[in-house]
Amino acid sequence: MFWKKKKNKTIEFKCAECGKIHSEWPALAFKSPSNYNCLTDQEKKELGKLDSDFCEIHYQDQIDRFIRVTLTQKLNDACETLEYGLWVSLSEKSYQDYNENFDNPNYETRYFGYLCNNIPKYENTMSIPCDVITKTGNDRPEIFPHQNFDHQFVRDYYFGISKAEAENRINEMIKKVG
Repeated sequence: MFWKKKKNKTIEFKCAECGKIHSEWPALAFKSPSNYNCLTDQEKKELGKLDSDFCEIHYQDQIDRFIRVTLTQKLNDACETLEYGLWVSLSEKSYQDYNENFDNPNYETRYFGYLCNNIPKYENTMSIPCDVITKTGNDRPEIFPHQNFDHQFVRDYYFGISKAEAENRINEMIKKVG
């Protein structure tokens, strides 16, 4: 993956997923929840189930359940937004409800979940409580961190970040992937 700025400040990058050159900002996406990433390759085969929207980890005494979601970060000094592709954990009941209605384009609801990715530039972002809002049209659910949770990521979500900081985050993520 590469990234460059043109003279007119447009950013281009080569997408690791599709191989095409894009001029819009990429979403800062995680392929799996951190809980899954921490497993050994053998544990992933024996305990884990992962696809593009769902993840399960089957321990002897419990099953951890995760879904893929989005988060939109506002910028204070630009019209753009910074998009994240993240994972949250859900209760068994919420996970089953989401799974059962996954293909229903008219289903809208709200769940409670915990963020399950560590976002670079922040101290531990695991377990930030969030509202998970499903959308019509089968778009991925969007999360909204609980505003009363004391964490810099939550404050940045509600008060915004600068365009320079957003570009820095994109650069850092691309370095890790590329």
